Amino acid sequence: MTTFLVTGAAGFIGYHVASKLLDRGDRVVGIDNLNDYYSVQLKRDRLAQLDGRDGFEFRELDVADGASLEQLFSQDGPDLVIHLAAQAGVRYSIENPGAYVQSNLVGFANILENCRHHQVKHLVYASSSSVYGANTKMPFSVHDNVDHPVSLYAASKKANELMAHTYSHLYRLPTTGLRFFTVYGPWGRPDMALFKFTAAMLAERPIDVYNHGKMQRDFTYIDDIVEGVIRTADHIAEPNSDWSGQTPDPGTSLAPYRIYNIGNNQPVELLYLIEVIEKSLGCTAEKNLLPIQPGDVPATYADVDALTRDVGFQPQTPIEVGVRKFVEWYRKYHGE
Repeated sequence: MTTFLVTGAAGFIGYHVASKLLDRGDRVVGIDNLNDYYSVQLKRDRLAQLDGRDGFEFRELDVADGASLEQLFSQDGPDLVIHLAAQAGVRYSIENPGAYVQSNLVGFANILENCRHHQVKHLVYASSSSVYGANTKMPFSVHDNVDHPVSLYAASKKANELMAHTYSHLYRLPTTGLRFFTVYGPWGRPDMALFKFTAAMLAERPIDVYNHGKMQRDFTYIDDIVEGVIRTADHIAEPNSDWSGQTPDPGTSLAPYRIYNIGNNQPVELLYLIEVIEKSLGCTAEKNLLPIQPGDVPATYADVDALTRDVGFQPQTPIEVGVRKFVEWYRKYHGE
């Protein structure tokens, strides 16, 4: 039985990844600090779906707490680590930069050190489409440089990729970073557009629509994300023997290091997303059209060719199906 450490196990993606690993018979040690960035009750309700399942153990723990994390690695001896714990959110990073330094930089350094010292076979960690920042060439490719982030959140995720490469190079620790593109679905985050729009429309409140609805996002359904994450974890990062320092490829290395986009490969305009929600709810949204916010990018679009080639990643869920499933979950969860 393989032991996985899943950090951020009470989070949206972490909960679903842990559940899928348990379905296939793996042992999962989940950790989360249960912070109040959004509803702690929602996090506890996700954990309640995992509690009592064979092979699942939970520890309330902050990855920025180096001593407690080291004790956990020593006691539980994970074979593989899927690191999804992070301070999320582009806009919140403008209000509270310190939270990102602690969780995304200090916390990630602690994860790397423990993976190094405890012979972890593979570290898979969450990066973000936000790292593309000011890039405008579409679709976004892992083979392009990402040196112009436009939020501290994005900069912290870019830093994670650089830190991981250092450990892959110095200690031959296999690491794979996944740049997530706007994940949505049941048990999703309340700070994301789909959740906020659905809640407001059911309460007959107007919705704030930034960039006058012209924003485009590569919305990716949670089941497709989970499939990609687990396939990636099973496919241990290897060196690229063709890598050259003369023409360095940002997505690979002579070290056992990989970066992949994980997205739907099909951007959707925000106004169309709202149309789909309206159809699923059977109501019409009152839209408050606003300019783009600081730190936001107007469009995201994932080139997923590398992930498809290496692990067979193939997103299966159209936005119309995914939104309907989210709305069904939302109504049931909130007793609507």
